[in-house]
Amino acid sequence: MAFQGRLRLAAVALALTALGGVALAAEPEKAATGKPQADKPLGVVELFTSQGCSSCPPADEFFAELAGKDDIVALAYHVNYWDYLGWQDTLSTKENTERQYDYMRAFGNRSVYTPQAVINGRSHVNGASRKDVDGALARMDRTGEGMRVAVKVSRTSDRVMIDAGDAGNGPADAHVVIVYFNPPQMVKIGQGENSGRSLTYWNAVSDIQTAGMWHGKAQRYELPMTEIAKKGGCAVLLQSVGKDGMPGPILGAAFIRKPDRL
Repeated sequence: MAFQGRLRLAAVALALTALGGVALAAEPEKAATGKPQADKPLGVVELFTSQGCSSCPPADEFFAELAGKDDIVALAYHVNYWDYLGWQDTLSTKENTERQYDYMRAFGNRSVYTPQAVINGRSHVNGASRKDVDGALARMDRTGEGMRVAVKVSRTSDRVMIDAGDAGNGPADAHVVIVYFNPPQMVKIGQGENSGRSLTYWNAVSDIQTAGMWHGKAQRYELPMTEIAKKGGCAVLLQSVGKDGMPGPILGAAFIRKPDRL
């Protein structure tokens, strides 16, 4: 489904402390399986979806598989422009919709659609197409357009440390983007194109915050554990941004907290 229009980007700042020097003793963050996270996942899949879109349930089901994988950072952005069809998406936010429109402008497209999967911030495919999503991830990993910068997450009892690696001769600047998301939850849809269906949604984004800047050299950032504890889940994206402020390639990513409960 496609919808045309323009929305303004709302930048949200978060107080993060960037530190250099010697790393503090910390416990490595672990994924839901209990295994330490890889420094460089296969890639990032950002699904733009809507509870009011009849084309989206197959994409949401495939996305649930992606969300269960430890080597993919999968984030679902529920958008609000299909609410007029009779059902207001209970997980949508204005900021999610704005992020999709920013990608639209960055890619030089004239419209947005659902289900849309943006891969590594570099290209987009039909989010319901397993072949297209898997193919894009594999191709980018093979051609060096995957995760180029290591991002490590560790923690102590009161803080989370995010260590972004050195780019070497690679890109020199990126934003440190913190993406909060909800635990998986079932929603019974009462009206609209999916009326009567009960669907489970994974990693639905609830907040996006630009936390700081990375300048191509190894750097540490700290986040209070209290901030993480009150959220369902959390991921960090190291994302380049164009001079026009539009989102660019994602260079590194990691989960900070990954819930696995309904």
